[in-house]
Amino acid sequence: MFRFTCPHCGERDVVEFSYGGDASVVVPDLAAGEDAWFDAVYQRDNPRGPHVEYWHHVAGCRQWIRVERDTLTHEILACGPATGRTRPETGGEGA
Repeated sequence: MFRFTCPHCGERDVVEFSYGGDASVVVPDLAAGEDAWFDAVYQRDNPRGPHVEYWHHVAGCRQWIRVERDTLTHEILACGPATGRTRPETGGEGA
């Protein structure tokens, strides 16, 4: 089990959150072709190491957060609000 530091509620267990997807995906322009949209929706890397993800605090403040997590060790490297494209604030504990 690992824990996130929610920017609104403080440190919480992962069971309070629901995974929301890869926060590094760049969404194409609405006028982009079918191939660009196919790649954006269906083609994903399977990163090993630090990765930025969206998580929804469903059993708490119900806010979305961005988490930088090491997918190999599950260590939480940073947590922050989902708004903006900046690196999340540091905080949280590893597995």
